[in-house]
Amino acid sequence: MPQHRPRKRFAQHFLHDLQVIDHIIAAIAPLPGQCLIEIGPGTGALTLPLLQIIGELHVVELDRDLAAELVQRCQGIGEIHMYCQDALDFDFRNCAADRKNVRVIGNLPYNISTPLIFHLLETADRISDMVFMLQEEVVDRLCAEPGNKTYGRLSVMVQARCRVDKLFSVSAASFTPPPKVASAIVKLTPQIQSDILSQKNFTEIVRQCFNQRRKTLRNALKDMMDAQQITNLGIDPGVRPEQLTVEQFVRLSNSVSR
Repeated sequence: MPQHRPRKRFAQHFLHDLQVIDHIIAAIAPLPGQCLIEIGPGTGALTLPLLQIIGELHVVELDRDLAAELVQRCQGIGEIHMYCQDALDFDFRNCAADRKNVRVIGNLPYNISTPLIFHLLETADRISDMVFMLQEEVVDRLCAEPGNKTYGRLSVMVQARCRVDKLFSVSAASFTPPPKVASAIVKLTPQIQSDILSQKNFTEIVRQCFNQRRKTLRNALKDMMDAQQITNLGIDPGVRPEQLTVEQFVRLSNSVSR
């Protein structure tokens, strides 16, 4: 079978480092009977060893040529369910069927990683965990704490719904072709956030704040609440959004929902 040439329009960088692959499989720790969904399987660096362990895998791949090649390579190894579509449009709930939770893994295309994570958060109640290869800069934003220059909307929205664990970095030499950015493996474990009274209000508060992150809270939220309302919540209206904890964003959003 001819070797698949990476396509720039799909932002394809194929993992080939066997040591890194083993390290990722160990981090996923798959067990037979679990419902796993892999996004962007590439040439099957993770797909094949996962199939050997669990026997069945759901795979989302936009590149139809690559998908067809991978299905052929998986014959005789295990059962693969191939979905040739954009992961941003994929309904991850459907794979769960009668199972309560699914596990999502993948080497996410850097150009869609952030919107894809937001898409997955909409299904967080049906996902037990997610293990992703991402641009290291994105992983650092996911993990960032208040006051850090990388702390922003992505940090708050994900940390409000998930436990975030940066596992390890991966060098560019582990890919073909090597990307121009560093990569890292991150594990996101969804957790029920019962303190958020309205997800819609929470999303809007966070968006409003970080759209104007250099402004103080009193100015960023002036169309939603006044300075006294912010003060009454035990929050200084004179601070900037990047100084707030996730819990404080929850407090702000819950005051709007009343």
